[in-house]
Amino acid sequence: MDHRRFIVLTGVFAAAVAIGGPAAASSAPATATSGSAAVSPSHRGGWDEQHYDYYLALGDSLAAGVQPDAQGRSLPTDQGYAMDLAAYLRRHNRHLDFVDLGCPGETTTTMLNGGCPFPHDYGNQVDAAASFLAAHPHARILVTIDIGANNVDGCATATGIDATCVGAGLRSAAADMPEILGKLKAAAGRHVRFAAMNYYDPFLAAWLAGPAGQAEATGSVQLSEQFNGLLEGAYRAFGVPVADVSGRFDTTLFTPLVQLTPTVQVPLNVARICQWTWMCAPAPQGPNIHANKAGYEEIADTFEAIVGRR
Repeated sequence: MDHRRFIVLTGVFAAAVAIGGPAAASSAPATATSGSAAVSPSHRGGWDEQHYDYYLALGDSLAAGVQPDAQGRSLPTDQGYAMDLAAYLRRHNRHLDFVDLGCPGETTTTMLNGGCPFPHDYGNQVDAAASFLAAHPHARILVTIDIGANNVDGCATATGIDATCVGAGLRSAAADMPEILGKLKAAAGRHVRFAAMNYYDPFLAAWLAGPAGQAEATGSVQLSEQFNGLLEGAYRAFGVPVADVSGRFDTTLFTPLVQLTPTVQVPLNVARICQWTWMCAPAPQGPNIHANKAGYEEIADTFEAIVGRR
């Protein structure tokens, strides 16, 4: 995901803004503290003792751990899911090298052709990753991927979802994903393992704006399911397991209602977004589409649950 996306949240927004900051996990009610549609963090104990030499993180701003600073600028941090996953992997191999090529603002097209707005010393992310893999043919490498959100992020606005924009984003992702995965797989040695992720839906926060926002939030989930389905199909075609981040965030669950504040109830999926992203945070840090520290930890847990599978 690339940049701050603002939705005009009125009415109950002022009562909910305190929920979205870094302390959200501790301030949320007991009914909204753990994902119900993904593997529990307790699965960590079932990991195989796989020792990787390298962990290569690929993708967009989520791979780079982007969060808003105190002035509201979206900047890479050391609290992203890739950093959390690298820390976990180092419990098995303290000598593991972590390489993060994630580029804030990356789309599937810029990943292939270059042009990501964040400064990197590579021409494009796919070729840089393929070169790294080719240079380490015998190494044990974990590669994680998150890409595609920026193809459609701009399609959700305060006035609704732009169907033409969505169609263009879907077409570009459908065309680009096989080429991205084909190049990476071709460069990978026999000890390389891949894992990818689908996406949560930050635009569920529009629910707080009243009836019009609730219609927008419902429509955004339909978009999210469609786009995640496209991504998952591409990953499956190349034998890449997918961490169900959408499920972890209970994206499709408009029931049950949970307490967002002492006086406000919202659907579970809306509570997750307020709890684990900056979308419900007060200005200048919010609304911001990126995960907060707690949200990145949830994404890392979701990856951990699939990386250990054989």
